[in-house]
Amino acid sequence: MKFFHYLKFFLFHLIGLAALVSLFAGGAWISYGLITLLLFYIVGDAISGDDTSTPDFGHPAILTIQLWMALPLLSLIMFASVWSVSDTDIFGTGAWLTQITSYDVLAARENTIWIHHLSAFVTSGLMIGLIGTITAHELTHRTWDPISMLVGRWLLAFSFDTIFSIEHVYGHHRYVSTKDDPATAPRGRNVYFHILASTLKGNISAWNIEKKRLKRKRLPLFGWHNAVIRGHLMSLLLVAAAYAMGGFVAMMFFIACMLWGKALLEIVNYMEHYGMVRNPETPVQPRHSWNTNKRISSWSMFNLTRHSHHHAQGEVPYQDLKPYPDAPMMISGYLTTIVIALIPPLWHKLMTPKVLEWDAKYATAEEQELIKEANAKSGIKAFQQSTSGNSLAKAQIA
Repeated sequence: MKFFHYLKFFLFHLIGLAALVSLFAGGAWISYGLITLLLFYIVGDAISGDDTSTPDFGHPAILTIQLWMALPLLSLIMFASVWSVSDTDIFGTGAWLTQITSYDVLAARENTIWIHHLSAFVTSGLMIGLIGTITAHELTHRTWDPISMLVGRWLLAFSFDTIFSIEHVYGHHRYVSTKDDPATAPRGRNVYFHILASTLKGNISAWNIEKKRLKRKRLPLFGWHNAVIRGHLMSLLLVAAAYAMGGFVAMMFFIACMLWGKALLEIVNYMEHYGMVRNPETPVQPRHSWNTNKRISSWSMFNLTRHSHHHAQGEVPYQDLKPYPDAPMMISGYLTTIVIALIPPLWHKLMTPKVLEWDAKYATAEEQELIKEANAKSGIKAFQQSTSGNSLAKAQIA
């Protein structure tokens, strides 16, 4: 049974390998792969229940190596993605695959129509988010481990987001659920606006954090010591590699996938703390993050789902995070909630009652004052209160 708890986190790698195969198979197989991926997460989370297990892991090195494996896996996936839209057979890859499989991947690529290329774009961006950003999130919290930091930042380079290793660790975790946190979405905000606002403010925040660090160390602001500049150069190096492999069209396709991967991060930020409030002078507690224990999301996302414990104790490795079943809960698993967030009317219909339940059940007296201000700005109104102050208020967006 203990072996299974190590094995379950390899689900992440199987999903990545399935995406890799579908991209090389070309044609309708790309779209079939995307549909299967979406159904696996959405239906899987709906029917498989919650994972609230808290096993003890005696061999944490295995779990760290699983994380490091994400970099070669994502590199292969994005190589396949760029190859799928290229006119040339990069490194003779297609000919080699045809020879060993007897499946003509080059002919399949030639016959791939635009709708399947669109599926390749969606799949590639999802892989950047799932394989890249989620793993990097865990790795870049390990500031004491240079290998994990290096792997994590290269994973983030696939989404123009190496600044995440700065802003998230030293900014977001300090200011989460407050007005000063770019990643926390205030009540009533549209997810599409949040993607732009959080991206812009997050980059500014990271720059200011790095500026203070360099000043403290008496190092020049502009130069190799600046991790923001160095990180963006890492992303540009990947873009240059895409151009070298497939030309201008392949490069633009790769950039689009990178931006989609970055947008996914901001959508997840939107989901994880939407509508919550906190005085920045008070400690972060589990109630300041939306949590979920859905089984498929938990196993394939290195327990990112246990976000309430993560924010209460950011230094705890993913395998030791507790499920906190009494924490405020998301609508469902991560991919399901992402889809709902992309439909603002549905999102507000489902989330406004949850936010008002949070107000009644979790907020302190001090936070109630912040809630009044937040509700006034967002247009959220409670139109029916029960006699109990801790009961769910029916709500609407005015």
